[in-house]
Amino acid sequence: MKAVKILDCFNGKRDLSLIDLVKLSGLPKTTVFRLVSSLEEAGLLVKIKRSGHDVKYRMGLKLLELGNNVSEQLEYKKIALPYMRKINKQLNELVYLSVIEGNEAVYIEQINSTKPVRLVIKVGRRSPLYAGSAPKLLLAYMDWDYIENYLEDLEMEKFTNNTIDDKHKLKEEIRTIRKRGYSISKSERFEETMGFSYPVRDFSGKVISSLGVTIPAADYSKDWEIVILENIREAAEQISKELGYVKHVHS
Repeated sequence: MKAVKILDCFNGKRDLSLIDLVKLSGLPKTTVFRLVSSLEEAGLLVKIKRSGHDVKYRMGLKLLELGNNVSEQLEYKKIALPYMRKINKQLNELVYLSVIEGNEAVYIEQINSTKPVRLVIKVGRRSPLYAGSAPKLLLAYMDWDYIENYLEDLEMEKFTNNTIDDKHKLKEEIRTIRKRGYSISKSERFEETMGFSYPVRDFSGKVISSLGVTIPAADYSKDWEIVILENIREAAEQISKELGYVKHVHS
């Protein structure tokens, strides 16, 4: 929080000296010196040295890079929303968008169903990557080095009887998801629910998000599954297309 306080001092200001930062932050001089050194090392602040006595700091390009990542996230959220609304209108089921952050899936957008019995997922909710259709899909499209590192330290908790709690089975599931191009969950994270997810890709082909639908297990039928998957696939492909992804068809 103290480091954030230092960065907040730059709101509306281009260059600040250490003395300026001490005054604006209200933090002790030694604390400011220590934090500024750490922020400089991380690339979040840059030292501008005009002379031995005239040393100032400004925000580093690393912050621009981080800001761009957030902007991109907001951009595809904005692009995805009309398609999510269309799926929700056609199916009247919970529709959501999720991304990887750290070693978890985070739900960044959702539209609820109006059914009396339904699952509600709050925006900002986190989930482990081995349980549920969206988390599993996001994990499946990471590179194998990431997956191996993730599995190495993973302690798998059993949320329901259907939660995958064996690393070899999880690897098999990852291969299955990659092969068929989508993910299904049958009451793995929450009892009596079923989830279906497709990947959303950016211009480079990288999977940046998962578009998913969850239904009450009691409403499931094979015919309904086909309709749901077709709706998600079509929307995920359109969102990816708007993000600049061009699907290459091999002859």
